[in-house]
Amino acid sequence: QVQLVESGGGLVQAGGSLRLSCAASGRTANIYAVGWFRQAPGNVREFVATIRSIGGRPYYSDSVKGRFTISRDNAKNTVYLQMNSLKPEDTAVYYCATSLEYASNIDAYTGATMYNYWGQGTQVTVSS
Repeated sequence: QVQLVESGGGLVQAGGSLRLSCAASGRTANIYAVGWFRQAPGNVREFVATIRSIGGRPYYSDSVKGRFTISRDNAKNTVYLQMNSLKPEDTAVYYCATSLEYASNIDAYTGATMYNYWGQGTQVTVSS
């Protein structure tokens, strides 16, 4: 029902910035929330940020709060992740995901199991 394509990853030096995009197509009207997750080699997939389709209130993991900004452009069916002050530990494959499930608490969307569709991922590498 929903197809997702991430873009914008690349190689940057520590302290630099990247802006990731997640373009959604299909039945996007059914999306309750969009999230960003990341997974480094040998690590589990971890929550980064999420934003609801209605209201637009962002929610971030503690590790990225103050450095990353999630936003959306409903007209373009696109969600962005602006990443500033990047650190080597931010190096990972970044995935966007959409949730068709409603939850009253935004923190429910920090769990990967809340999401139904996933993009292919985009590599972010931060050099020291």
